[in-house]
Amino acid sequence: MRKLIAEKLCIPWNEIHLQRTSKGKPFLANNVLSICSNYNFNVSHQGDYAVLAAEPELQVGIDIMKTNLPGISLCHSDGQDYCSSSIPNFFHIMKRQFTETEWSVIKSMSNEWMQLDMFHRHWALKESFLKAIGVGIGFNLQRIEFNVSPLQLEIGKVYKKTKMLLDGDEEEEWTFEETRLDDHHHIAVALGKQEGFVQKHSDVCSMEPNQPQFTLLTFEDLVASGIPVAPEDSAYWDNFCSKLESPVKQNSLSRQDCL
Repeated sequence: MRKLIAEKLCIPWNEIHLQRTSKGKPFLANNVLSICSNYNFNVSHQGDYAVLAAEPELQVGIDIMKTNLPGISLCHSDGQDYCSSSIPNFFHIMKRQFTETEWSVIKSMSNEWMQLDMFHRHWALKESFLKAIGVGIGFNLQRIEFNVSPLQLEIGKVYKKTKMLLDGDEEEEWTFEETRLDDHHHIAVALGKQEGFVQKHSDVCSMEPNQPQFTLLTFEDLVASGIPVAPEDSAYWDNFCSKLESPVKQNSLSRQDCL
C-alpha cells in the first residue's frame, strides 16, 4: 500500500498515514482531496498471491481465491472459516451463501473440479463487493446474485461482462472486472460509485478490453524504495523469521468445528 501511495500520490513512505474504518477497511488518512476526490484501495491475499487494487474516484474492492481440493478451508469477510472434507459436503455447508440461480450455474459445470472452480469465482465476486462497500459480519450473501459471463475465463485476460443483482434488481452502477491469473487463482475487482459522488466520466471503467490489469512484483520490488517508518526491532525480526513459512493444515475438523 505504501509503495502504491508513494508512487501515485507522491507522498513519502514515512509521511503516509493509514487508518481503518469502523468495519476494518484500511484507508489513507492524509488529506489528498486536492489530488483525488476519493482515493481508495483494497488488498486481498490467498494461495500464492497478494493483490491490490486502487481507484482515485470510484469505490473499489478486490478479492482473490485459490481453487483448493478437500480438505477445503474458506475464510469469509465475517471472520468465519468454513471447511469440509469433500466437495458435495462443502457445498451443503455453504448452501445459504448463494442463491438458487448461482448454485444452478455452479453445479452445471461438467465435473466436481470445475464446479469447485466456479464456486470460488462466485465467492471472489461476492467478497469484492462486500469489501468495496466496507461491510462484513451480518450481511446476507443471498441479497447479492451474480450472473457470470463468460462461463470460461482465459488466463491473463480481463473480463467485465458479469452483472450483479442486489435484492433482485440489477446494479448498473457497479462493474466487476474478473481475471484468472493461472489455473487456480481467480481475481474479482468491484468498482462502484461512492454514495453521493458525482461521477466525472460516463463509463464506470475506462480500461480497454483485455488490457493487462496486474503487475507482478516481488518482495524486493515492493521494498526497494521503502523508507523505515519505525526504529529497527531486531528481536521482532528474529521472532518473525523463526515462524513456519506455511502453517500445518488441520484436515480432521468436523462440521461442528467449522461452524
